[in-house]
Amino acid sequence: MRSVGYVESITILPVGQAPSFSAVLTSAGPGVRATDAGVQQRPARIRLIWLGQRRVPGIDAGIRLGFEGTVFEVDGLPTMYNPRYEIQSLLEN
Repeated sequence: MRSVGYVESITILPVGQAPSFSAVLTSAGPGVRATDAGVQQRPARIRLIWLGQRRVPGIDAGIRLGFEGTVFEVDGLPTMYNPRYEIQSLLEN
């Protein structure tokens, strides 16, 4: 699957745990609420996890991220492990 989303939150695990960095992305941009005919809709969300990484440079809350990988259902949330990604400018289409 290939998609684009906005980083809603990031999680950095403590030093005592195995290295892992995760980001939850949403289909709606920062501060934007998706609507359909005046009815508020919940934006689509996906969790991206980079195993073996304590931090992924450039990935912070609010950025636009293109990503690609295989999707798994984990704890009720679509999840990708070690996705390919590209940080995108807000000016790109």
